[in-house]
Amino acid sequence: MSAGTLTRRAAILAGFGGAGALIWNVNNLTLNPSFTRVYQTVEDWTRISQRALQRTGGLAPEYTEADISPTFKPNGTYDPGGDEYNAHVAQNFVNWRLKIDGLVSHPLSLSLADLHRLPARTQITKHDCVEGWTAIGKWTGVQLGLLLKAAGLAPNARYAVFHCADNLTGEPSKGGEQSPGQYYESVDLIDAFHPQTLIAYALNGKSLGVPHGAPLRLRVERQLGYKQAKYVERIEITDSFKHIAGGFGGYWEDRGYEWYAGI
Repeated sequence: MSAGTLTRRAAILAGFGGAGALIWNVNNLTLNPSFTRVYQTVEDWTRISQRALQRTGGLAPEYTEADISPTFKPNGTYDPGGDEYNAHVAQNFVNWRLKIDGLVSHPLSLSLADLHRLPARTQITKHDCVEGWTAIGKWTGVQLGLLLKAAGLAPNARYAVFHCADNLTGEPSKGGEQSPGQYYESVDLIDAFHPQTLIAYALNGKSLGVPHGAPLRLRVERQLGYKQAKYVERIEITDSFKHIAGGFGGYWEDRGYEWYAGI
């Protein structure tokens, strides 16, 4: 993804100003106070409307095996590389650990084998990328809510922050020249406990490949693709993400994208 790519809602809003507005750079747009106020209003409306749906058990649409896309395009980082990650790949991730810490009473460190022993959920859903493409895939993993219950959340817990293995330092095409750093994402606990929010370890019946986020990735099905963090190695439970990286709750959010990317 390019840091200049507009979200669909941002593109629609920009379009009200004429066709020429669509070629504005997203960074210039987010510096404009008037646009920012409208943009945040739309984001708030989306979040509020989806919260209403979730209170009534609203789910993202699920599909059949016949609907699965013949090719599921990987996006973002295709391979984190580096000695540590490459060693995990060579060992088939047997030593990979998913850590859950922060505002929890029982910090967890789980291997892939541990996760595979837990109840699994499989769902066939559509991935909507901010770049405009979609794909339908079958995801299998552990419901995030199950893991968070096991960790025991503190009363002041509000967000789950996903720390990932891919470092975009020095990659201009991925925004690295603006503010390099590790990829991360976050969701609030309402989305974290949604039944379709998974820590996924398989796509279309096979273990995740490296381009798709091996060994673990987030699936939060009611939001856009950049929220589906890959290469997840730590989940930090916190009452605020203002102290993490750029303070806006995600790698792309720190570069002007909306935090709540509901669809």
